[in-house]
Amino acid sequence: MVVRNIVEIDEGLCDGCGQCIPNCAEGALQIVDGKARIVKDMYCDGLGACLGHCPQGAISIIQREADEFDEEAVHEFLAQRDASEHAVACGCPSSQVQQLEAGVPEEAVGGSALSNWPVQLKLVPVKASFFEDADLLVVADCVPVAFPDLHAKLLRGRPIVIGCPKFDDAQGYAEKLGEILRLNGVRTVTVVHMEVTCCSSMNGIVDYAVRASGKSIPVMRATVSVWGEIY
Repeated sequence: MVVRNIVEIDEGLCDGCGQCIPNCAEGALQIVDGKARIVKDMYCDGLGACLGHCPQGAISIIQREADEFDEEAVHEFLAQRDASEHAVACGCPSSQVQQLEAGVPEEAVGGSALSNWPVQLKLVPVKASFFEDADLLVVADCVPVAFPDLHAKLLRGRPIVIGCPKFDDAQGYAEKLGEILRLNGVRTVTVVHMEVTCCSSMNGIVDYAVRASGKSIPVMRATVSVWGEIY
């Protein structure tokens, strides 16, 4: 061990919103039991790229005794994480990619406006026909439960991807969404999250993804209250 700069998280201030996660390129930070924590000291380079992305000011850089930063271990960790996500996607029979037929009578599908499958961000491929020339809807996965008019007011004519920015791998989401935007002709992105603080980090995931794509893609934002109102 050596004495070096490393991230410190004040758990008393951290509310688990996850906005710091997409800004840690090494994957050293994860949400564990509702709090941001360092996975392993050797994954944290101590440069503080995550600083300034915590609305609660819970992140700082300190000097303490820690394992040395190990860049090779970081690459192995990220590769294993990506392989695990790929295995989940490939191993799920229900993740077969489908572009649902346009123009299906609403009465035949209960008024559903869904046009793509799968919808979970972990399962969607990074390249798909339904992303081309699309106005993509990125939704926190509690939104469809709280907002009864999702299909009528937001979903029609748009492909959708969903995920939980608090309990899922926010960094992995940001990187994958960045690849989706880079490899496909997405025209616009609309991000919708719940009004609770931890859900707002979906904005950070989308912003990171747009920057990573290297494209100038307009982003629209909406928030849904627990009472089902959208603003």
